Amino acid sequence: MKDPKVLYILISLFCVFAIVAGIYAQFIDPNYGGLNFAQVDNPDVVPGQTQEELRDRFNNLFTNTLNLNGFDTTGLQRIDNSEEIIFTYNFENITDRYELRMNIPAFNIKSELANLINQQTQANFINKANTIMQDDTSTVMTLYNIDYTANINENILSLVIRATLKEGSTAQRTMVQTYNYNLETNEQVSLVDLITFKMLNAEEVNNTIMQVVTKANEEAETFQNMGYNDIFIRDLTSNIYNVNNASSYFLGPNGELYIVYAYGNDNLTSEVDIILFE
Repeated sequence: MKDPKVLYILISLFCVFAIVAGIYAQFIDPNYGGLNFAQVDNPDVVPGQTQEELRDRFNNLFTNTLNLNGFDTTGLQRIDNSEEIIFTYNFENITDRYELRMNIPAFNIKSELANLINQQTQANFINKANTIMQDDTSTVMTLYNIDYTANINENILSLVIRATLKEGSTAQRTMVQTYNYNLETNEQVSLVDLITFKMLNAEEVNNTIMQVVTKANEEAETFQNMGYNDIFIRDLTSNIYNVNNASSYFLGPNGELYIVYAYGNDNLTSEVDIILFE
C-alpha cells in the first residue's frame, strides 16, 4: 500500500475498533478467572549469553505473527469475527523523502483494555508515519519501520511492537512498546504478575537487572572515555530499573520472560538492554 490515504483509512479502522470495543465494555462484563500458574517450571536467568547475543535473539522474534501455542481463541469476543485476535495492517510507502515499512498490529478483542491499547498504538506509531508523510518541507531522508511479535502462554497474550526511526544523519532510534493481556480477565498483566507466574523472586530479578545495566553502562563509559561520540550513558539511579516501574516486558514464544530497556523510547539512541529468564 503506497497511497498516504490508505494510512488515514488505517487510523479510521483503529478508531472503529476503539468505538466498538468501548460500547462493548459498557454493556458486557467479561471478567473472570485469573493467571494460571499450572505447568510452569522454575526458570533460571540465562547466564552465558552476552548482550549482543540477547539482542540478536530478541530481534529474531519479530516475525509479525501471533503464536497461539495451542491456545483456543474461538470463545473470545472479537470485533471482527473473520480475523484472529491480533489483526495486522501492512503498509508500505516509498518516496524520495521517506521509506515507510510497517506491520501494525491491532487487538481484535471486545474490551476496554483492547480499545485503550489500540489507541496507544495509533498515538505511538501510526501518527508518526502520518507526520512524516505530511512534512513536505523535510530535506532529509527518513526511514521508518514497524514490526511486532505476539505470543500466548497459558492465558497471557504478550504483544511487542518495535519501531526503528532514522532521520537524515541523526542517530537511529529503536522504540519498543509491550502489552501483556490476560485473556480470561481482560486485564493488563504487570511485571510483578509475570515474575510470580515464572516463580521468580522479585528481589533477585531486581538484582539481575542492576547487574546487567551496570555492566552495560561500564562498557559505554569505557567507549566514551576512548573518545567515541554519541555513546548512551544510563542513569543507574533511575527508578525505571525497579520491577515495580518497568514498562517493557513480555513472555516469549516458549514462555521465557524478557525485560527490555529500549532507551530510544525517550532518547535519540538505538541502545537496548535485555534481561532474559528462561
